[in-house]
Amino acid sequence: MSMRTLFVAAAAIMILAIGGTLAFAPWNAPSIAQTGVGEALVTPASVAPASVAALATEIRAVPASDSAVKLSFATVVKAVSPSVVNVYATRIKQQAVSPFANDPFFSRFFGREQFQSRSRQSQSLGSGVIVEKSGVILTNRHVIEGATDVRITLSDGREFAVDIVIEDAQTDLAVLRMRDPGDAVFPAIIFANSDSLEVGDLVLAIGNPFGVGQTVTSGIVSALARTGVERSDYEFFIQTDAAINPGNSGGALVDIDGHLVGINTAIYSQSGGSVGIGFAIPANMAHLVADAGIAGEQIVRPWFGAKLQAINADIAASMDMAAPHGVLITEVAPDGPAARAGFASGDVILEVDGAAVDDPSAFNFRLATKPIGQSTRIERLRGGAAVEVDFKVEAAPVADNSMLATISGGSRFAGTSVHQIDTALAEIKGLPYNTKGVIITGVEPGSPAERMGLKVDDVIVSLNDVPMDTAQAFAQTASQRTRTWQIILQRDGQVTRSYVSG
Repeated sequence: MSMRTLFVAAAAIMILAIGGTLAFAPWNAPSIAQTGVGEALVTPASVAPASVAALATEIRAVPASDSAVKLSFATVVKAVSPSVVNVYATRIKQQAVSPFANDPFFSRFFGREQFQSRSRQSQSLGSGVIVEKSGVILTNRHVIEGATDVRITLSDGREFAVDIVIEDAQTDLAVLRMRDPGDAVFPAIIFANSDSLEVGDLVLAIGNPFGVGQTVTSGIVSALARTGVERSDYEFFIQTDAAINPGNSGGALVDIDGHLVGINTAIYSQSGGSVGIGFAIPANMAHLVADAGIAGEQIVRPWFGAKLQAINADIAASMDMAAPHGVLITEVAPDGPAARAGFASGDVILEVDGAAVDDPSAFNFRLATKPIGQSTRIERLRGGAAVEVDFKVEAAPVADNSMLATISGGSRFAGTSVHQIDTALAEIKGLPYNTKGVIITGVEPGSPAERMGLKVDDVIVSLNDVPMDTAQAFAQTASQRTRTWQIILQRDGQVTRSYVSG
């Protein structure tokens, strides 16, 4: 190669190097983030790694230097992982050995003993979070529902049997307490204020996916206040792309401070594995259930006393609203707290203590996290004018024994437990406030009531033309012997009339 060629090549390389340096100078220059009006400017690239982490937490800054990018979550994981446990739930189910087990023809000719059911044991895996140092654990209700034996394993391998303290179907949460822990002290997690979360915040999910052992995944908060995820009364989920898989249910979703922001609960998946859409119950709701379990008390929930629906574009236009925000009151219980506070049908609720509510689930969640007896500010829109109303949070009426009934003995309805419908229960079950009848709250497996086809939440309106206005009326009528029963029953909004033998 000639000297001239070498010289030209060297010159070209120098020109490209200088041009590349100038072109990419903005990427290499220190990033500057202003911390406040009149304050000094902070350059993350010029401070120590620990200071960068603190700054990123304070101002939610994107990593702006090599040292910030190389930071690890290991310190957070080491601090939090001892508070996360594996949950093992054992269930024993009766399984028919033949498809003809309930057929009266085959039972008559071959004998019932040929079709007796057999016990089958199954196990489910989940996760839980230690919320009190004496050994109280928070998990999902669906992890331990129907379990005959529940055990937990700590991150260090110790195993304990636990007692179920609370099973709360309305939030899908359960509280467990270790049995015979002795004098051991366990690492309890710290609750965060989940209302301070913002979309884009970093989070870690810790649990026991597929039973492989404790696993940590990272991601961000993808969305807040998600509804329509599960059939529960307080849908207000945190959505995250941190990988959540079967077995993660009941585990911890923590922020980069190692504080609990949610309980991992559900995933959206077409394959059964994580596709980056997971959901967690916010810590503010979980904290209430945990506190009740620690204190050994029942969960006491607020009662508003009104039916709500979301505001859509058509409703907003009819009310001269600039945009469809808030929830519309469609019906008010005549003896409820909402009526006493001056709310009426047609009012629109915009905010609860400054937090916007755009659907009934959001309002229910906000109200449910308020302590009983506290005064809460609710912004109401009526006739185009918005005003703040001081609403005193009240507990729902407690049913006394006269409103409950259980049928036993040789009755066709044996195994049925019912609750007389009042306005508070009608609101919880989504029924009109003027609904008359008794609602079924329990049906014993294998009982005559189950074989007859009765289900939880069925409303029995009348039996043999006798109105079931009270629990006593149901108890007296259902305990009688008769050749035929005429049952008027409401299920899923449909009223049916049926006849069954006595």
